[in-house]
Amino acid sequence: MLSSLGGVEPSWLDLIDILIVAFLIYQLLQFIRGTHAVQMALGALVLVLLYWLSQLLHLETVNWLLRTFMPYLVFGIIVVFQAEIRKVLAQLGKTPLPGVFGSPRTEEVIDEVVLAATTLAAQHTGAIVVIERDMGLRSYIETGIALDAYVTYDLLISIFNPGTPLHDGAVIIQGNRVAAAACFLPLTVNPQLSRELGSRHRAAIGVTEDTDALAVVVSEETGVISLVVGGRIRRGLEAASLKAALLEALEIHQSSEPAAAPSTSGLPAREK
Repeated sequence: MLSSLGGVEPSWLDLIDILIVAFLIYQLLQFIRGTHAVQMALGALVLVLLYWLSQLLHLETVNWLLRTFMPYLVFGIIVVFQAEIRKVLAQLGKTPLPGVFGSPRTEEVIDEVVLAATTLAAQHTGAIVVIERDMGLRSYIETGIALDAYVTYDLLISIFNPGTPLHDGAVIIQGNRVAAAACFLPLTVNPQLSRELGSRHRAAIGVTEDTDALAVVVSEETGVISLVVGGRIRRGLEAASLKAALLEALEIHQSSEPAAAPSTSGLPAREK
């Protein structure tokens, strides 16, 4: 039956070609699902279908208009979807071997972040910690003060102390090191967010919309700990749930030894 279509005998290469295109389209739809890019993608699809119908039905005027504006549409799609395109390219370049490029993240690093977050939450001290994954955060790091220091509880507490000049901004972690502090992040422009979310939370959402990074946020007003991944925010996390979520998102295997839990005074128990 397939051989009768146009008198051309399909080959295995044709089948592979179709499967690759179908896979790429499926992955693209999975990637933009649940984001504001869905509506834009549907609009572009409507224009493509309209162009195809104008050729099929010989609608010369409509076809001419679409052919004239199609190049501008392509550039428009690149501009509108630049963040999504960056993420797709980053996923294509993702190495299956963690730690091949840069320093590997460890469970000890996560423990330091969790302990610092719970302490800051108990003190109602605002904080935002961004953890780099596959997409580089160099452009954001350059907006802050370079540190290049090991991630430790004491360092994070010192940075976010309201009396220090580095507290107003984000800490960015690369691998097992604090790359910079007092970094500026882009605020999200999502109009559907609650008005209760302040600039610190909007900055965390913004950077995770533009990159694949994670962001841990401590609210200065409520002392609530939040985790932001892919522009989605989870609020009201405790030490255990925050650590579990970070380990899962960063694909770090959890050791069998339980982590130190926060003490009743609101400060995490810490052993040397």
